[in-house]
Amino acid sequence: MVKSVLTSHSKPFPGCFSDIMARVILISMLALCGSTVQAYEYGPSPRPSDQQLTVFADSTPNGTIGLLTLSSGKPVEVHETVGLNDNLIRNLYFLDSLTHLARERIPERFVHGKGSGAFGYFEVTHDVTGVCKAKFLSEIGKTTPVAVRFSSTGGERGTPDTTPDIRGLAIKFYTEEGNFDIVALNTPAFVIKDPVLFPSFVHAIKRNPTSNIRDENSRLDFLTLRPEDRNFMLTLYSDRATPASFREMFAFAIHTYQVENEDGVPSFVRFTFLPDLGNRNMNASEAARLAGEDPDYLTRDLFDNIANGNYPSWTAYLQILSLEDVKNAGFDVFDVTKILPEHQFPLHPYGRFVLNQNPINFFAEVEQLAFSPGNLVPGILGAPDDMFAARIFSYRDAHNYRLGPNVNKIAVNSPMNEVHTYLRDGRSPVNDNEDNAPNYFPNSFHGALPRVDDQKSKLIVVLQNDDGSIEQARDYLLPTFTPEEQESIPRNLARFMRPVVDFIRKRVIEIFEVIDPYIAQKIVEQLQEQ
Repeated sequence: MVKSVLTSHSKPFPGCFSDIMARVILISMLALCGSTVQAYEYGPSPRPSDQQLTVFADSTPNGTIGLLTLSSGKPVEVHETVGLNDNLIRNLYFLDSLTHLARERIPERFVHGKGSGAFGYFEVTHDVTGVCKAKFLSEIGKTTPVAVRFSSTGGERGTPDTTPDIRGLAIKFYTEEGNFDIVALNTPAFVIKDPVLFPSFVHAIKRNPTSNIRDENSRLDFLTLRPEDRNFMLTLYSDRATPASFREMFAFAIHTYQVENEDGVPSFVRFTFLPDLGNRNMNASEAARLAGEDPDYLTRDLFDNIANGNYPSWTAYLQILSLEDVKNAGFDVFDVTKILPEHQFPLHPYGRFVLNQNPINFFAEVEQLAFSPGNLVPGILGAPDDMFAARIFSYRDAHNYRLGPNVNKIAVNSPMNEVHTYLRDGRSPVNDNEDNAPNYFPNSFHGALPRVDDQKSKLIVVLQNDDGSIEQARDYLLPTFTPEEQESIPRNLARFMRPVVDFIRKRVIEIFEVIDPYIAQKIVEQLQEQ
């Protein structure tokens, strides 16, 4: 291999200094490629995340994966890899590399910007066909490939993993009937139910437009003005806002979905995923230390454990309601700021998902991974609340901006089943672009036809009010916190409230006097000690 390459370039290269440098570079590269890359032999065993390049090198026994080419396929000549004293405008390798460099970044997600991902499978463990006819749930033991992305809510791509924040866990099920996405959080309740407020909420938790610094005044001002967010606040200001690892994190779908069985009989469910390792969090001091020492701590932990064969898993549960349950629940079960109490609506296990594969290329498989609550399959109709409808639009709009209208033709987002649409052209990838089929519907020339389902219910219509009660936070969610988690709330709140103006501080204390007077008193004490 080395001999043949050297022989093919045995004639003098045109030029002078750059030719000598190119030859030196080539010989050096061949010497390296011809030897086995040795693993680090001193000190503790290196982490899989530190060994990625070594593992790759060991998987290429021939010393190279192949011939270097331009993106057009033309082989790169060795003298093109050095630019000194060269006519750069004619150096195609230089042009190919440099003009691509400034275009290697795409717009990041405005929310959930920092994230990690992995792949695995979902397995049905209990029969739920009496409730839902989705084919991926059709029999015990059936498996479905999944992609999962973990994320923080307010941070950008470079935000430390251990910054206290509400976390996301999004799951894409690659089913035989198309992709089904669940976009979940590690809190069982959302912050608002009026979608008109969503842009303001995001602005409130993002950077101040003048200082470009996160502003706790804006976040707590917004939160204390919205009485329906008390369940959300308990999680945000407890240690549950900083999971010890993604492998030990709760996930709640927050919406109550309408589903149907083969006879078209509707039921209503909430999806919950509990880690089989149990839930574990880190305290604020540990989170702050790791933010400085290893800003990618949670990402690294996930990658290394999967690489070492410690595959994380979650048990999947449904809370199931009939139409009569919906009417008699005593509260709006479609309100995303409310919890469905487990004593009233027990958890029913139906499956588990396991993550056993790391991404091969992060950009292709995680950064371009796109989820949407609107990715549904037959048997799962979605949720009837206004926030769900708004999220369908918002996620689609975000993907069109970030990835283009052909987002579902990107490999990691492509469904496994055969796809026929009347969607053509646009920003690549366009794949086969629907070949030569008719491009309008309806048509008389054998174009794709819609599915006919005689046993199908319609999504119900619900009227929602502005109920902002706090009874759930006091009577249901707070008692589920461990004593340590309850103690973390005043400690964390006092830390965040240091720069906050007095009238917002007063609001926070008044809110917690209703939820738990002990926590309110501890907040006051902590603030007085500062």
